[in-house]
Amino acid sequence: MSTVQPIRWGIIGPGTIARTFADGIAHSRTGKLVAIATRNPEKPGLGENFPGARIVNGYDALLTDKEVDAIYIATPHTGHAEWAIKAIRAGKHVLVEKPIALSAFDADAIYYEAKKAGVFAGEAFMYRVHPQTAKIVELVKTGVIGSVRIIRSSFGFNMGSFKPEHRLFANETAGGGILDVGGYPVSMARLIAGAVEGKPFLEPEKVCGVGHLGQSGVDEWSSAVLKFPNGIIAEVSCSIMAQQDNTLRIIGSEGRIEVKDFWFASGHKGGVGRIEVFKGNEQQTIEVKEDRWLYSFEVDAAGDAIRAGEKEFRSPGMNWADSVGNLRVLDQWRTSIGLEYVVEKADKRTTNLAGGAVQRGNTIPQRLIPGISKPASVVTLGFEFFPSFAAASLTLDAFYEAGGNVFDTAFVYGGGRTESIFGDWHTSRKPAREEIVLIGKGVHSPLCYPDVIAKQLDQSLNRMKTDYVDIYFMHRDNTDVPVGEFVDAMDAEVKRGRIRGIFGGSNWTRERMDEAATYAAKNGKTAPAALSNNFSLAEMLDPIWAGCVAASDDAWKKWLNAKQIPNFAWSSQGRGFFTDRAGRDKRDDEEIVRCWYSDRNFERRDRAIELANKLGRSPIHIALAYVIAQPFPVIPLIGPRTIAELEDSLSALDIKLTPEQVKWLEA
Repeated sequence: MSTVQPIRWGIIGPGTIARTFADGIAHSRTGKLVAIATRNPEKPGLGENFPGARIVNGYDALLTDKEVDAIYIATPHTGHAEWAIKAIRAGKHVLVEKPIALSAFDADAIYYEAKKAGVFAGEAFMYRVHPQTAKIVELVKTGVIGSVRIIRSSFGFNMGSFKPEHRLFANETAGGGILDVGGYPVSMARLIAGAVEGKPFLEPEKVCGVGHLGQSGVDEWSSAVLKFPNGIIAEVSCSIMAQQDNTLRIIGSEGRIEVKDFWFASGHKGGVGRIEVFKGNEQQTIEVKEDRWLYSFEVDAAGDAIRAGEKEFRSPGMNWADSVGNLRVLDQWRTSIGLEYVVEKADKRTTNLAGGAVQRGNTIPQRLIPGISKPASVVTLGFEFFPSFAAASLTLDAFYEAGGNVFDTAFVYGGGRTESIFGDWHTSRKPAREEIVLIGKGVHSPLCYPDVIAKQLDQSLNRMKTDYVDIYFMHRDNTDVPVGEFVDAMDAEVKRGRIRGIFGGSNWTRERMDEAATYAAKNGKTAPAALSNNFSLAEMLDPIWAGCVAASDDAWKKWLNAKQIPNFAWSSQGRGFFTDRAGRDKRDDEEIVRCWYSDRNFERRDRAIELANKLGRSPIHIALAYVIAQPFPVIPLIGPRTIAELEDSLSALDIKLTPEQVKWLEA
């Protein structure tokens, strides 16, 4: 008899899947169910459905329960991320019923919290740790059907009729087929495509989906095609209003493998699973007999990892990267069919991911920017790359909660998407507008003319749901137009109160800035008092995009020091030059090679690496600290795509380089 202490499980949400998981715990070798958290403790049948478990009143009570080591989260989809993060922050290990979150961005945030807390976190795809799945992978690897070329898989059932009260039809609880069951065929396809390459999984390079949205706006049946880098094509489908054959088919050059209901393996209570192999006119049935209950494998896989001090599932279970990648495919599938849940929109998603109010913190240092009356964070957040409000709000919330208050938008970013996202964010979070330093940019080439400034600013302010910006930049310059005409147009917006701080040029030359200042002084106009050019420890050799201007060389530094004009510097960390993506022997990234590769830059990179090693930091942290340590005001723009990237950048803010270290880095 084992004397090892069992993993003591608590369950949040006492629904059908919770009862199934409880069966798995009861038939596991590592776990013991001790508590069930419910918001309705008087509900009949709880004691019978979860024998031996304490009934806990309210989810929060389970988080502080000292008898609970790990929590299984079985709420509707929309509660997964919130309660996973709350449980992690309470120091509990977590296993979250699939999907672990509504999007890959949310899932990444959960796993980052688990990494910081040092606890196990996993997504509950029970079939992935069953011996039948390992057998399928083995057959693929041994080449029993030759080279894999096509994977077909479905998971679909028919609810019979529209039931507005049912969670599968409820838009408010992220119903539909893709999130509920579409993850199964997608995860299997990625698993098989990876097995061919000897990897735990493989990410598709292209995802195309089609689907039918029902009267509640959720997908009732849908299909997608995945194209993998190794040439494999996967056709996946799911449904809640169409009964499908639910068979996995792996088609190779010499035959095919078929598995009915692959996620059910040998059965809920054990039994015999069957893998059919077809080659020519021959058919072979491979039986996988397993007496153990299906969900017990999942319980023990999590339990073994927890006991070993590991933070994620071992292969073939879905580790963190696999889980996030799977949701990334579902995100693309949903985007293809135009499926966005109401709970992902600003009027519903008014809290942070953990369900708390978004309040400004004080971690990020503040500075005074010439021409701006309110204190500003020493870094500015740009958010050009986010596909939606739901994705962007995670980083916007985290930046603001750390004390960040300077936001960079532009008329052209995503066709105005970032401006709309900011508008939705600040009106749903309601930070004090007078505390926010908002940057707007307009008149990007080819529409770089004075009369365009007011027209684009009309649209920008409407999108951003504000009546002014604090800083305005012309996104490009047009030297065919006399500079005075641009100064006049921006001065007019200052007088209208739509630019209430400073304005200037993004990607402007020193000569043009000086010419504009001279014109303003002679004609009683507001002078340009800000710049947004590239500035980095690595000098940009070739413009990243047409019309880009770098301000990193010695002549620029002399000018900036003399003028003390704030430069809101983009690509301040060299766009990957100070990471492992670059190196003297690495030439795969065309942009990095073209824009940054020179002997001088590599010498600076070497010194950044040397200093980083001395300080126990990363070279990219040194690159950011270098920008902030200049004797003239440089406010770096950072563009993190995840909370982890944001916090990594912010961690560099405690590095205080001396003037001697700055000069040594430049050498």
